[in-house]
Formats: sequence, structure tokens, C-alpha cells
Amino acid sequence: MPAGRSAGVGARREALLAGAHAAEVSEKATVAALGRLAGVGYHLLADRRWPGSRTANVDLVVVGPGGVFIVDTKWWADVSVAQGRIFRGQDDVTEELYALADLGQTVEADLADVGLSPNEIHPVVVLHGRSGISETVASVRVLGEGDALRFIAGHGQRHTPAAVDLLLARCLDLFPAMGNADAAAHAVAVDPVRPADRAWEEPLLSDREIDAALFDSLLASPVEDWMAFLHPAQAKLVRRSFNGPSRIRGSAGTGKTVVGLHRAAYLARMNPHGKVLVTTFVNTLPGVMAQSLARLAPEAVDRVIFTSVHRFARRVLDARGVTVRVDPGKALTAFNLAWVRTGRHSVLGGIDLPVTYWQEEVVVVLRGRGITDFDAYADLARTGRKHRLSLEQRRGVWELHLAYDAQLRALGITDFAGSILLAEAALQSVPYGSAPGEESIAAVIVDEAQDLTCAQIRLLHALTGDAPDGLTLIGDGQQSIYPGGYTLAEAGVSLAGRGVVMDVNYRNTAQIVEFASRLVDGDEFADIEGATSRADRTDRVTRTGPEPVLWRGPQPDAAAALVARVREVLTGVGTDAADIGVLSPTHAGVQGALRALAAAGIPTINLADYEGVPVDAVKVGTIKRAKGLEFKQVLVCAVPAALVAADAQPPAADADRERWDRDRRELFVAMTRARDGLWVSTTGT
Repeated sequence: MPAGRSAGVGARREALLAGAHAAEVSEKATVAALGRLAGVGYHLLADRRWPGSRTANVDLVVVGPGGVFIVDTKWWADVSVAQGRIFRGQDDVTEELYALADLGQTVEADLADVGLSPNEIHPVVVLHGRSGISETVASVRVLGEGDALRFIAGHGQRHTPAAVDLLLARCLDLFPAMGNADAAAHAVAVDPVRPADRAWEEPLLSDREIDAALFDSLLASPVEDWMAFLHPAQAKLVRRSFNGPSRIRGSAGTGKTVVGLHRAAYLARMNPHGKVLVTTFVNTLPGVMAQSLARLAPEAVDRVIFTSVHRFARRVLDARGVTVRVDPGKALTAFNLAWVRTGRHSVLGGIDLPVTYWQEEVVVVLRGRGITDFDAYADLARTGRKHRLSLEQRRGVWELHLAYDAQLRALGITDFAGSILLAEAALQSVPYGSAPGEESIAAVIVDEAQDLTCAQIRLLHALTGDAPDGLTLIGDGQQSIYPGGYTLAEAGVSLAGRGVVMDVNYRNTAQIVEFASRLVDGDEFADIEGATSRADRTDRVTRTGPEPVLWRGPQPDAAAALVARVREVLTGVGTDAADIGVLSPTHAGVQGALRALAAAGIPTINLADYEGVPVDAVKVGTIKRAKGLEFKQVLVCAVPAALVAADAQPPAADADRERWDRDRRELFVAMTRARDGLWVSTTGT
């Protein structure tokens, strides 16, 4: 062999050996740095075999109360992270992290079989000898050696000892120990040039700092089971990828909102270059979900936006300098003026329907779609509306719509539907992410999607288009409680078979499901996919409990009965005040319940003021405010007797039947908020 070639081979061999030694030293240093975790319930699996490989190894797998951490150590100097990419000096080495990110997904898929949420699995790169580093690159957390213990311990007590044992057994199977069979093949006679060992250096964390981190970990409040473990089918759905807009549907209690929350955290981690928007119709649910995410996946909090669709529209308009005055009170005045001056003198005035029906037709059917010409309205199927309108009657509605729009303009205001249309137009001029201070939206998750309007769905779809995993619609047509409706085809959204049905009830007892289902048995509704549908079938209800109670009595006794039931639940059942929900279909019923409970000295909070922050008080609110929420005990008060009568018969008139169906679906929503116990009160006969 020529001398030059021999020297080159030797140099490369020494470089490889030096690199191998550096890797060995850094791995040992990381294991040593994390060793104290064993004292608080963690298991450290060092030098394990990469799943499916005979030779590739994983430096360290850490399994414990905080989850599963797949650790790769790097002896890298001059490291920097910018715009989601990692550099060694001037060299972009981001691709070197892709394999670890892929391994994380392999582990997610395996542990989903036992129901572990993918958000409990953390691929981590530890930089040897460094501290003060905490970045995310390609869904991999990049930490300094001095930061790793605090990062892992900071996840607190998310898993019980039994759950840790289950995960440990699974990881031992998935990551076999590396054998020594191949060791001889790598032995050479030449001594490498070894990097200086760090044994003599000061530790990156003092004993006091380590003790503090471990102590804080032990004191962390346990999370609810659903935040870490799901049913295997749910865990797999959280991480399932769709090549376009998708829909997750299922009856009440099947865990749709839980899956949506886990999916938001997961997509936030997998999409570092854009945020995830989680939205719905009502204002209460986003705040509750945001508080839940802070415990479920604290590292994702700044990557997920929780807001109602109307507040999001306001956000869009403000960022683009569009001044809009949304005034519901004045908007109602504008409609009443339009009715007095135009509507009641038209063909509409001679139809035996309440004025509110025509208000719904204008605000929801027309403005909720953004229809701008009569011909489009003349041909419209009017999804969700049972009362047929002739062409002449539709002309009357159109004239009322024009009069209402003119009144809004005269007052210098708009309504909520108008704000959506303005936001949609603003995004066409300045796409989201282009306005100052805006970061693009990588994914949108819509909870209670059936409650939105066509224009609202269009607005949200415009943020991501048909990108893979861009738009996830979650909901249940049987829980639609607002007038009108829409189809996805109208909104320009195609699911193309990307739909999943959840069919196991995890929330309610069998007794609650049976009691509530009597209200909607045989109910047909216009589904957003365009067909007239019935409720999705629930294959299994996992829990049982006491029979629901239906209280009937005179109106003067209703308040006392409500207070007595709350006291019984607090003392006899032992339910905390924070786990009790008192719901009513009307604002008057809510105010009556608040007064009665306050007079009895029972702490309450109105759901209109509830933002998800834990508070030791009974939650009282309208049924609409409670959508997406759940309580251990639910009391539904001020229910019209006609809705729950054993011999209740639907009205014959189409418009009345539409309202009847909607009211009963709303009551069904209220009843199915209950996990353990349900009490319903009604007066009259």
C-alpha cells in the first residue's frame, strides 16, 4: 500500500476512533447526569438497540412518572439554533436529528397500542458539556447536558407506578439491550487521539440544584388519567395523518374533544413552523381547553391558539387595521326596524311564524353563508330548515335582508355574521401570517363544528386549504342546537373519505345514556356532509351508575328542590363543588339558580365568566355555554314540561317541529354533560 494512502487510512481510523470515544464519554456523562432520576421512580435503559436494527443503538431511554424520553447525546461544539434548524458552526446538521424524530414516531405507534398519548414520548438530544440550551428542532428537544435532568423531572407525576411498569415492560421489548457480539469487529491496535475527559471539571448542576429539581418533581400534582393515557383507538387517532381536511365524529361522551386536545398538542410539536388554531362557536370552551393543555402538554402552550371563531375574526381584522363595530344589541334594533319598515308589510307578515324565524333566516341562512345575490338564495337548499319557502316568500326574505343590511350601515355597526364576512375578505387581501406580528397557521382544529356557519368554515379552511392535517372538524350532528345548517360542499371543503367515527362512550353511565337518548330516539338531522342522518351508534358504554332523577313540582318549590339536590351531592355523594354543573336552557333559569344557591350560601360561578381556571364553586350557566364540557354531577333546571313528558308529541307545523327538535337536542346535550349523576327539574304538567 502506498505510504500516503496508508497514512490517510490511519488518520481516518484515528478520527473514527476519536469520535467513538467522544460518543462513549458523552453517553456516560449523560447517564451519570441523569442517574439521580432513579431515586424518584425513573428507569434508565442505556445503550439499547434501535428497533428493527441489529447494529444501530439508542444512547438512553428514560421511562418514569414524567413519560418516555429517548435520549441521544452529541459531542458537538459551536452549536446554534435558528429558525427551527440546528447548526455546527456554519454547517446545517438538522437532518442528523431526523432519524431521532422518526424513532419518536415509531415509539408513539408502538405505545399507542397500550393507550399512551403520543404527547408522552419525547425525543431528546443532549449536548455534552453544555447548559442553558432548550430548543426544538424537527420535533426533537435539544438540551444542554446541564438542562436534561430538570427537563425530565419537570414533567412531574404524570404516570402511576403501575403505568410506569407497563411502559417499562413495553420499552424493554421495543429496545433490546445491545450485545457484545460485534465488539471485536471494532477493535483496532492503534491508540486514538482522545478528547480530554471531563471527570475533573465542576458538575453542570450542583447537588442542591439536582435535589430541588427532583423535589419539585415529587411535589407536582398528578394529572388526570386522560391527559396521559387514552383508549388505544383514541391514541392512534391523535397521531393519524390525513392527506387533506378530515372529520372526527361520534355521539356524546365518546371523547371527541379529548382527542382534539391531544391532537392539537401533537400537531404543534410536529409543525414547528406554524401554530395550531383550536376554535369553536362558544367562548367558554376555548379557555377551558387552554387550561387543560397547560397541564397536558406545557411545552406546546405557546404553539396553540385557543379562541372562539368570532374572537379569531376580530383578531384577523385588528391585525389588518380594519375597524369594525360589532354591537349585538344595536344589531337587534336594526333588524326590528327592518321588520317594521319592510318585513311585516311583505308576504312574510301574513305567514304564521314568529319574527325570530325570519331573523334566523336572514342572519344564519343568508349572512351565515355570505350570499350576495337573490338567484343564489332562490336556488339554495336551506339545509336544516324544515319550513318550505316559495319563490315569492324568498323574495320577501331577500328584501328584509337588504333592509337589515341598510340599517346596520346607517348605525355604523355590523353583527357577528358580518364580522366573519369582513374577516374572510380581509384574508383574501392579506393572507394569515402576512400581517405584522402574525405567525402562520399550520393546522386548524374545530370543535363542535356542526354549530358553525358556512362562512365560518370557509374562513377557517382558508387558513390551511387542503394541506395534509390542515383542517380537522370535530363534532356530532345530533348535538346541533342552533338554527339552520350548512354542508361542507357549500363551504368548499371535501373530506373524500377522511372521516372517523368514535363509537365507545367513556364519559356517561349507561343509565344517563339511556335516559338522555329517549329525547332524541329516531331524531333526524341535516348532517354537514349533506345527508339526512340519525345519531351515530354507540357500540359500548363503559360505566354504570345510579338512575337519573326527574323532579316534577310546582314552580315555587323548584328553587328549594335545586338547593336540596346540590347539598345532597356535596355531602351525601361527596362531590366537590367544582365538579357540579347547574344548567338551564334559558338565561332566566340561570339567574334563578344563581340567586337560589347564593341565598343558600353555596359558592357559584357563572359559566359566562368561567375561563377554565380551577375554582371551588358550582358552575351555573346556559346549556349552550356548557357545550364540550363535562361535570361529575349535572342538574338541569327550568326545563319545559312538554319536552320531557312521557307522552310528548312533536308539533305538526314544520317550523314548530324544527324548534322542537332543536330544543330536545339541546336538552340531550345538557344531560350528556354528566359523568356520574343527573338530576332534571321541571314544573307544570
